[in-house]
Amino acid sequence: MELILQSLFNILKFDQSFIDIVYLSLLVSLVATIVSAFISIIISSHMAIKDFFGKEFLIIVINSFMSIPPVVVGLVLYLLFSSSGYLGYLDLLYTAEIMVIAQFIIVTPIIISLSFRTLSDQYERLSDYLQSLKCSSKMVRNTIIFESRYDLLIIIITGLSRALSEVGAVIIVGGNIDNLTRVMTTSIVLETSRGELSLALSLGISLIIIALIMNFLIALIKKRIL
Repeated sequence: MELILQSLFNILKFDQSFIDIVYLSLLVSLVATIVSAFISIIISSHMAIKDFFGKEFLIIVINSFMSIPPVVVGLVLYLLFSSSGYLGYLDLLYTAEIMVIAQFIIVTPIIISLSFRTLSDQYERLSDYLQSLKCSSKMVRNTIIFESRYDLLIIIITGLSRALSEVGAVIIVGGNIDNLTRVMTTSIVLETSRGELSLALSLGISLIIIALIMNFLIALIKKRIL
């Protein structure tokens, strides 16, 4: 009980280092998710309305990447961006930017796959009507995206949840450096290993609160859909 009270106190006292960790976590995950959502919805909408050679294989590959271990993503990025890697000259290792890249790679297959299913169903429902109006491909894509906007928003929030909970890749490429690349999940790992359980629990509670807020938003969106 004392540990829980101390954890709540850590949250309520708004310590600057605590705020910085939460802020960086949200910033990195939001940027990665927003960029991923923009690209993923364009790709998935094109896949939904077009038949092309290798489409089924591409879908299988994307679905397979949904389950790729984050530590593998982190390892590949580390090899690419380390001083001896092909992209080492960019000097991105142990920065927030490469953490965004890592989360982008992890989240994108999830958003593409879920968006593709949603947009395919929407296209199947509206295809006859849209063809009767002789709509261009661009108009068809815009229409099915607009009609699926609430479902897509739920998918984006799901992607954000996945990004926020990621630890394996960001700890490899970010290095968990204080005041630079330390986020909530990597801080929990560090503080637990140090025996600072109250701080680790504070960060864990913060993650749970953020998850509850996002699930509340999803519930509101679903209620609007229904």
